[in-house]
Amino acid sequence: MWFHLSPRSDNSKTGRIPVSTSSPDSCPPSCPLRRGQGCYAETGPISWFWRRVKRGDLGVPWNRFLSEIRALPEGQLWRHNQAGDLPGVGEEIDREMLRTLALANIGKRGFTYSHKPLNRYNAAAIREANKAGFTVNLSANDLHEADDLVARRVGPVVVLLPEDARFHPKRFARTPSGTRIVICPAERADLEVRKITCARCELCAVAERKSIVGFPAHGARKAMVDALASKK
Repeated sequence: MWFHLSPRSDNSKTGRIPVSTSSPDSCPPSCPLRRGQGCYAETGPISWFWRRVKRGDLGVPWNRFLSEIRALPEGQLWRHNQAGDLPGVGEEIDREMLRTLALANIGKRGFTYSHKPLNRYNAAAIREANKAGFTVNLSANDLHEADDLVARRVGPVVVLLPEDARFHPKRFARTPSGTRIVICPAERADLEVRKITCARCELCAVAERKSIVGFPAHGARKAMVDALASKK
């Protein structure tokens, strides 16, 4: 597996913060976005970049990647994995690799998202990382799954939402169980003029938050994501 750290992202949604990329091998085959051809990282310029990381043209080995994380400025907000998942091939997290990443992150404010299945082993690894200060958001594919993940108390939760949430956020203010949903400001149509980015928002980096962050379907494969997020 290979890893890449961009010191200053060119992504308009993240803002100019460091962003990493991991080999596609890290993504679990069970992820419905990959199975259904809905993964955002598999289209457009990010897909070309991702393939270069996979080949090792741009990527570096794990230990060198950790050195780059340790060298980030104190207090630096950074996003792990604009593409890819937590370390470990396929479904299972490599707990030792995740532990070393959390250690490298000490003094920084790293955050990421994971579609790895939340079995007992993976849950323990994610819980440990969150307690160590490296924020791992659990990715839910619909509101009912989001409620299930919240009940597990492993880490903060994010959820896919239908495209309609971009234009009518008040319709998606709560999950079926009543947990508050905050629509990602970078995805809300009524806030686009304000150009809110991850660098300004920082909500996904808060491990102890009570709210769920919602990501409305968008982009080239929004129809597939919309259908997945709308599942009853």
